[in-house]
Amino acid sequence: MTASETTPQSMASAEELRKQALELQLLEMEREDKIRARKAEKHAEFLEDFFQKHIGDAERAVIKRVVMKAAAEGKYEAMIYSFPSSLCSDSGRGINNNLPGWQNTLQGKAKELYDLFQERAKPQGYGLKAAIINFPGGIPGDVGFFLTWEPPVT
Repeated sequence: MTASETTPQSMASAEELRKQALELQLLEMEREDKIRARKAEKHAEFLEDFFQKHIGDAERAVIKRVVMKAAAEGKYEAMIYSFPSSLCSDSGRGINNNLPGWQNTLQGKAKELYDLFQERAKPQGYGLKAAIINFPGGIPGDVGFFLTWEPPVT
């Protein structure tokens, strides 16, 4: 038996292991920075779309498909739109507490969609409910608009 066969292979030094760990941490930080940048970019695009653009034919077609699918499943409501409650002028407080005039807190596409509902869907017997649909960290998160077609209560 030779000496090389009986001695264990040498281990990396503590300094090398610290350097390796630091490099991995830096790579993870870079990855998280890229993810944050992508999220910020998507959020900025959403805000621009929400406040600057109008509800187009494509969005109307999606809403129609969602409603028709829900009706085909025997449901009487469908969530047709959602957006962060922070985009309401009161951060969703009126909607969360079902206060009169909650619709006056709407902005951008949410307001446009509400106005479109009032103009076109309400006269056809539809209803619209707004609700906070999640509570991250215990605070109102997103608002959901639900188009309803429940039979009247008699």
